[in-house]
Amino acid sequence: MGSRYEHVFEPLRIRGVDFKNRLELAPPSPNLADREGRVTTEFVDFFRVFAQGGVAVLHVGNSVIDKKEASDEERQLDLANDDCILSLTRFVEMCDGYGALASLEINHNGKDSDPGKTGRAAYSASSLVPSHELWRAPLQGREMLPTIEMDHAKIRETVEKFAAAAYRCKRAGFKMSMIHGGHGNLIPQFVSPLYNKRRDEYGGSLENRARFAIEVLDGVRERCGEDFVIEYRISADEIHPDGMHLEEMLGFIELIQDKVDILHVSAGLHGELQYMRNWWQNYLMDREYNVHYAADVKKAFPNLVVCTVGSIMDIGRAEEILASGKADMVAMCRPLLADPEMPRKYALGREEDRRPCLRCQYCGFRLMIPAVINCAVNPYLGNETEFPKGKVKRADVKKRVAVIGGGPAGIQALLTLCDRGHDVTLYEMTDHLGGNVLPGAALPFKQDVRDYLDYLLLQANKAPGRMLLNTEATKEMLDTEDYDALIIAVGSEPIVPALPGIDKPHVHWAPEADTGRVQPGNKTVIVGAAAVGIECAVGLKRAGKDVTVIEMAPDMANLRASTGGVAMELLGLVDELGIPVRLNCRLEEVTESIVVCRDTVTAERIEIPADTVLLAVGMAARHAVADSLRRSAPETEVFVVGDAAEVGSIATAVRSAFKAAAYI
Repeated sequence: MGSRYEHVFEPLRIRGVDFKNRLELAPPSPNLADREGRVTTEFVDFFRVFAQGGVAVLHVGNSVIDKKEASDEERQLDLANDDCILSLTRFVEMCDGYGALASLEINHNGKDSDPGKTGRAAYSASSLVPSHELWRAPLQGREMLPTIEMDHAKIRETVEKFAAAAYRCKRAGFKMSMIHGGHGNLIPQFVSPLYNKRRDEYGGSLENRARFAIEVLDGVRERCGEDFVIEYRISADEIHPDGMHLEEMLGFIELIQDKVDILHVSAGLHGELQYMRNWWQNYLMDREYNVHYAADVKKAFPNLVVCTVGSIMDIGRAEEILASGKADMVAMCRPLLADPEMPRKYALGREEDRRPCLRCQYCGFRLMIPAVINCAVNPYLGNETEFPKGKVKRADVKKRVAVIGGGPAGIQALLTLCDRGHDVTLYEMTDHLGGNVLPGAALPFKQDVRDYLDYLLLQANKAPGRMLLNTEATKEMLDTEDYDALIIAVGSEPIVPALPGIDKPHVHWAPEADTGRVQPGNKTVIVGAAAVGIECAVGLKRAGKDVTVIEMAPDMANLRASTGGVAMELLGLVDELGIPVRLNCRLEEVTESIVVCRDTVTAERIEIPADTVLLAVGMAARHAVADSLRRSAPETEVFVVGDAAEVGSIATAVRSAFKAAAYI
């Protein structure tokens, strides 16, 4: 008997090509091609888990038509010549083995191509200074380079490169490809009035601005034939006030509808930081953020196959979207990075085992380091060579292992050790599991973290290991048990500065207000403007409280360091809600009714009224506790992980615990 997700798992046939269901892996860029832009064994293994997991289409992100003039990432696929074909067949044939369709997102970055990688100024529809150049040029120690406006010969050459790239895919065995016409890459740089300032037949009216896109699509069809599926990605709305908006985009779709087989509807821009959020949503934003655009497109063009994308978090939500007619296909990237097996789990009735995505942006920031893509909650991702098909090997020798601490590191260690077949006991000093994920999930806008917390607790309770709550592990207790190995995951604790009045009853750790353990008064001062402090301030302000944040640093670098790409969103909320943030402001004393601070630049004394003071100045690893337990098993078999080793994030906790447990 089939699953209850009949719309998700309904097959589709386009141009004789069979799509076994309506799910696509939206295109990730794993940084796993070789230096020449060819498919590697690691590349194939990375994508294998998604094919095995059950999606119908596996798109590979940002595969460029000519790496020598269009490159903005490390280790992109390069489709510039026939040398790419042989290695591409390895990817195609792997997908074929699972009944999945391989597809490349064929692209030219246009203005966002990096001169530091190509050695030349970028090409675009018009000459302009790309916003990327404002930071990239100083970083690379050169002058900012305006783009080169493509002349007619260059346009014809580039159209041919797109067509040739798609044809190389077909020769390698691909039955489809995605042409990237969204997010402000080269094709939409011609289409959008934001970037296209031309006065010839490629500029001005919508019909003229669409000419390059139409020539590319016609070129691909001519070279690849009638049995090749063309998926075309758009930004339904670029959001930028001077960019393309939905009404004009519907006019553009009218011009290309007969030239594409699937319209992949996204939004936003890649090269303008403030508009990246619209295609790369974070945990502060609504789920299914761009689905309404796909619904509008589908309503206007009912005969067009429409794919939607953007914070569609699970198969159940995909089913509702498809059943309601908002789209014909659903693409996911980060939720599948978090759990490549999600489609199979839902088909088999194991929905509760879905590992949820945090929308924390960790995966994307790995690419910017640059590093191989990883996931905060999926430690297998990017480690497929070490752990084929997302599995750990069963241990050769079953061991008795103790895990100390029931936070994310401890639970990950427990799960991995159990998967390896060990006899595991977890010690947790409190009456609950979750560690600092509990307060981290408390605020109303932290639904993604709450889902992950629920997942952790469920998986821990299903695991065959023994869990001892309300049990503080001591050296004597562990010595008595004579464990073969030990993973110490005792976490971190809040830093409390040694200042006059810091022990007063109205001074608390900020997350205690988030969880409701303490009830702040009407005038709250939060000490610290990193993620914990700013999120707490947003929560309190939305609850109607008067909040002021003080920060000793001269800028918001601590917020950016602790939240990455979400910092801009949080700062926007701070401005929107009118939350005062006083920089260069060092706390010196807490009294009954005020906090006394000092301006670190002018040395001026500052007094701020406060009936509640919330500390968010950081966390300290519980080194002393960890050190006290290190000799409770053979020393080479003892591992300190997560915040107990170095204060970090869910990502660092999960990864360190997994790696320790995977080799015991």
